[in-house]
Amino acid sequence: MNIFDEGKQQDIAQVLAAKDKRVALQKAIFAKYPNRSLVDIKMNIPGPIKNNRYLTKIFKTGIHELESLWHKLGYDYKLVVQLNDDSGCENFYVLNFPAEKIKWSTVDFEDHQPLGRLFDADVLIKNQPAAISRKDLGEPVRKCFLCSRPAKECARSRRHSVKQMQDYISKLYQEYIA
Repeated sequence: MNIFDEGKQQDIAQVLAAKDKRVALQKAIFAKYPNRSLVDIKMNIPGPIKNNRYLTKIFKTGIHELESLWHKLGYDYKLVVQLNDDSGCENFYVLNFPAEKIKWSTVDFEDHQPLGRLFDADVLIKNQPAAISRKDLGEPVRKCFLCSRPAKECARSRRHSVKQMQDYISKLYQEYIA
C-alpha cells in the first residue's frame, strides 16, 4: 500500500505560501502570549503530496504521543492553533517552561517515538531570530529516514528518491497506524 496515492499535489508556490502563513501565525501568537515558549510542530513529508487522510492519522497519532510525553513531564501546554491544510497538518502550542527544556522533550520525541522521525518541532522564543536547535543543546543533527547520514545532507544531495522516502513512510503507517 502506498499512502501517497491520494492527496492534492503542492507546488513550490503553495509550499512557500504555507511558510509565509506559518510566520504570520507565529507573530500573532507571540503578540498574544509574549512571555511563553512557542512550539510549532509539523511533519517532514517528501514529494508533492503533503497531506491526505493517512498523513493526518500519522500526525494525530504523533501529536498524541508528544502531548502524552509533555503530560508525563508535567508540562502545562496550550494548543492555540491547529491546521489541517493541503500543505500539511501543523499545531502551534504555547508553554510556560524554559525553551531549552521544551526542546529536550521534542528531541526525545523525534528520536525515540516510532513516528517521531517524521516530525519537525520548532521551539521559538519571542524576539529570538531562530528556533532553538539541537546544536544549541549539544545534540547531534537529525538523521536521515533511510540511512545514518545527517538528514539535511541527504536532502541537499537528493541521495534518496522521493519514492524511497514515501515507501518508508507508507511502511511506518502500516506498522503503527493501520
